[in-house]
Amino acid sequence: MSNKSPRFYALLSIAAALVTIALKVGAYLLTGSVGLLSDAAESCVNLVAASVAFWAVSYAAKPPDEKHAYGHFKAEYFSSGVEGALILVAAITIALAAWNRLLHPQELEELGIGLALSLLASIINGVVAFVLLRAGKRLRSITLKADAHHLLTDVWTSVGVIIALITVPLTGWLILDPLIAFVVAINIVWAGVKLLRETGAGILDTGLPEEEQQIIKNILTTYYSQTIQFHALRTRVAGARRFVSFHVLVPGEWTVKRGHALCEEIELSIIKALPGTYVFTHLEALEDPISWNDEKLDRTVNN
Repeated sequence: MSNKSPRFYALLSIAAALVTIALKVGAYLLTGSVGLLSDAAESCVNLVAASVAFWAVSYAAKPPDEKHAYGHFKAEYFSSGVEGALILVAAITIALAAWNRLLHPQELEELGIGLALSLLASIINGVVAFVLLRAGKRLRSITLKADAHHLLTDVWTSVGVIIALITVPLTGWLILDPLIAFVVAINIVWAGVKLLRETGAGILDTGLPEEEQQIIKNILTTYYSQTIQFHALRTRVAGARRFVSFHVLVPGEWTVKRGHALCEEIELSIIKALPGTYVFTHLEALEDPISWNDEKLDRTVNN
């Protein structure tokens, strides 16, 4: 499936959410477990999130236009933001249901079938999460990676619920069911906050990870000399795309053609090392004092 688009994986996530919702709701109706109800609620969030993800990756794939010269890549952050908010809403709903069950304990029924349905749903989510995570890394899609991590959270949530379903009849402690639901809610809140933080970082044009910036610095180092220098390196991430800009300082006696050829060569080197990167260079005269007015922005090899 290496040639599939992000839309395909978003549709796969939607299908998985529909199947797991049916399985988990069925398990809840059979057992009456509030833990399973919380698990089903999170799968409903998965469905909404997967639907928003499908819209986001579809919109992000649109080519640049006059009003969006840098493309539509940031649309993916809408998906992760909505998903993070929905996760927090689901956590509150789960906590309220768990509190009510804590005050009014209830015997669990048909545990065998309920466990089987919950386990099947967890396996489906685990497999889909693995596929989405690999696709998200390969396609550099924050939407697919966020969806994958959310599904993995759902898997661990289901594991906790299954443990509760097994432990309650063995110990007779009905309180374990709502307590596990509270733990699930806390776990979901953590996942939601993490997604919202990542979304905020993307919207605020956070720079590339340090290891990727180091790759760029290493490339510039190979060109650095007494007659070729660099400064004012700026980077940012927008969805699946990277944006890099910097100034190239060369002797003023160089022709425009020679300077342009150098910039093209450096840009292509960076794009080859970091596919999906847009590189913008600004050519300046090395001996012109004005060229050094923004030297304080220098974060490359020329400090």
